[in-house]
Amino acid sequence: MTTPEPGPTSSVQRGLAGFGEAACRYREGVVRPEDLPMIAAEALAAGLDSPALRELAGLPRNAASDDVHDACAQALAECGLALPDPATARRHALRRLAVRLLDGPVDPAELAGEEWWELETDTAAERAFVELMPQCTCCLDYTLRTDPRTWPADLRAAARALTAAARALTAAVPAVPGC
Repeated sequence: MTTPEPGPTSSVQRGLAGFGEAACRYREGVVRPEDLPMIAAEALAAGLDSPALRELAGLPRNAASDDVHDACAQALAECGLALPDPATARRHALRRLAVRLLDGPVDPAELAGEEWWELETDTAAERAFVELMPQCTCCLDYTLRTDPRTWPADLRAAARALTAAARALTAAVPAVPGC
């Protein structure tokens, strides 16, 4: 495996972060197994390297999903990462959503479409953020436990609290580069 160069933005570190995020999204169910070989190829192009990563990059799109999964888990291990369990990946996705919400507007349909209300939360910050998520977009006005006029501000405040608690969450939810 290629050792990351010093500095926060080396190409290897960007490749590691991208591969780590893809693994997290794969476990969350957002990235399909047939997309992992191309993601591995992009990580290789960024300078990340390991035998299993090269093997994963060489798999065809129609490879058996078990083979892709095993190659992905091995490539991650060789790069010093672990394949997160689905629950951990989902909690990382919740944090990414909070960051996106703070960076700019997020469509309420995205908030409802992900069925966040079903997420098993482990912290008060996660619970507070999830409780503000609508169960569906068609009934956004009456599924919220808050005033619809103040909901956007309440949601942003909960997102700020969740991202501020990220350091504490890292102890409970192991950090994965990219997640």
